[in-house]
Amino acid sequence: MTAIRSTLILLAALVLGGCQSTYYAAMEKVGVHKRDIMVDRIESSQEAQEEAQEQFKSALERFRSVVDFEGGELESLYAHLNSEYEDSVASAEDVRKRINGVKDVSDALFDEWEDELELYSNEKLRRASATKLKETRRQYSRMLASMEKSEKRMQPVLNAFQDQVLYLKHNLNAQAIAALKGEFSSIRKDIERLVIDMQRSINESRKFVEVLKKS
Repeated sequence: MTAIRSTLILLAALVLGGCQSTYYAAMEKVGVHKRDIMVDRIESSQEAQEEAQEQFKSALERFRSVVDFEGGELESLYAHLNSEYEDSVASAEDVRKRINGVKDVSDALFDEWEDELELYSNEKLRRASATKLKETRRQYSRMLASMEKSEKRMQPVLNAFQDQVLYLKHNLNAQAIAALKGEFSSIRKDIERLVIDMQRSINESRKFVEVLKKS
């Protein structure tokens, strides 16, 4: 999508205040179709997931520094860990928002495609388009399932991370650090699994974007 089209999309979003059906109609008038918006939003979700991957990795390293603590200012240690937790929550929310945007435009695109099948007078072309719709939906469903799987895995990680932050907040002592060490291995495994799932989701979305661009 060109810079001009991206600018038009941004301006329209600001003017229309989130009314999606009106927004899509306005974009059609300036030559930006739902397929273009779908590609743009999928690529945006990829970026959000990549940023979330890095954030969760950063949070894991911060947690590692806590359990490896050998002396110093515990209040500062807590403040840094809490900051990483808050950044992780924000990253997770951004991923959810981007995925919802993908789902919204995809539903609109597939509904429109389905409706327009009835407009064909040429039966051969109608069947070809219906077959293409079915296959595109199948590939989209696979991509979305991967996205939602990785998105759902974020919350348990955040819950566990929050528990550690809260415990440290109210127990700023060596005993608290010792208690957190016992949880580190579990959190590390969960974050590593999350990062892998996110990468699978990113790869699936890239494949689907290539399909859209070629069709």
